[in-house]
Amino acid sequence: MAMTTEGPRRAAREGGAQGRLQTEEMILNVGPQHPATHGVFRLLATIDGEILINAEPVIGYMHRGYEKLVEQRDYRQITNLVSRMDWLSGINNELPLALAVEQLMEIEVPPRAQYLRVILCEMNRILNHLMFFASFGAELGAITPTFYAFREREDIQRVMEATTGGRMHFGFFRPGGLKEDVPRGFVDDALQGVRQVIERLPDYEDLLVGNEIFKQRTIDVGVLDKEAAYSYGVTGPIARGSGADMDVRRDEPYLVYDQFDFDVCSAPNGDCFDRFWVLVREVGESARIVEQAIEGLPPGPIMGKVPRVVQAPAGEVYVRTENPLGELGMYLVSDGDRRPYRLKIRTPSYNNVSALSHVLANTYVSDMIAILGSFFFVLGDIDR
Repeated sequence: MAMTTEGPRRAAREGGAQGRLQTEEMILNVGPQHPATHGVFRLLATIDGEILINAEPVIGYMHRGYEKLVEQRDYRQITNLVSRMDWLSGINNELPLALAVEQLMEIEVPPRAQYLRVILCEMNRILNHLMFFASFGAELGAITPTFYAFREREDIQRVMEATTGGRMHFGFFRPGGLKEDVPRGFVDDALQGVRQVIERLPDYEDLLVGNEIFKQRTIDVGVLDKEAAYSYGVTGPIARGSGADMDVRRDEPYLVYDQFDFDVCSAPNGDCFDRFWVLVREVGESARIVEQAIEGLPPGPIMGKVPRVVQAPAGEVYVRTENPLGELGMYLVSDGDRRPYRLKIRTPSYNNVSALSHVLANTYVSDMIAILGSFFFVLGDIDR
């Protein structure tokens, strides 16, 4: 990956007041309905001329109270609630909940169900990343990547819909396994979809990663260094774009991820370009995982031995998984009832957005949309 030296943008940001006209600061409300975000988001921006002096993210416009709603539903009903937090990562949202219940109840999940969970989660990761690929290009004025991304998304989306019955909210994972087995033709359709992604990935890179205008808009813009990423609890592609070499799938393997060969992509500079580069590379790695999982898919049942009434014994458990946007953790407390006593959710978008005030400070107003677009967050994942 070719990187350029520091350009005039960074020099201007670090130049201070010298050489600039003295102007009066102005507070600008960006939002709460802004086209550069995935949900309802407000940014309280303090600007001085062309410089964004300070930016305070304001959240809470979409709050739906998932953590309290789950206390009124049994364990099977919760699946369809958590699927809606990050609507681009629906089936990945369901996984840590199922794993938490299975740990409390000591349920053994059949190998076939574990392989299918991996396949569906990685296909969902591809769907998530392609959506942000499309939106990031559009936010910077390039509409062509949107058509490319939605072409591949629709092929994979069709497989997910035929399997689960839903396009966004899947509700397919259950404590102990899956709702049902995959339909006839699933293997061939899934392989065709991910292999098309692998084949066309160079076209994606040429569209934006190799585009000189895109480089000028993203290189050395919105820098988040590794120490700041750790400090704010940033995870996922954003953290890996800041040089943080961490991925729960590799570092604390769950399901059968330890049986697959895949790379954890990271980049050192922490700017908009690096974050986007990591996102694109992860699409290819997810496709590789799907290929390997399909080749090794075993026969057998898709549901373990689960009581007719799912009633977790008293206790508590914390499970974390690698969601498309970062680490998703669920702390489940049970008092022995059929409903959770408490469910605390650690969503990736919440921590990722918390770093925006740090990254946006002392940047150009014209770079604000590029920085927001490179942070890959969904507001439903924040206002849970």
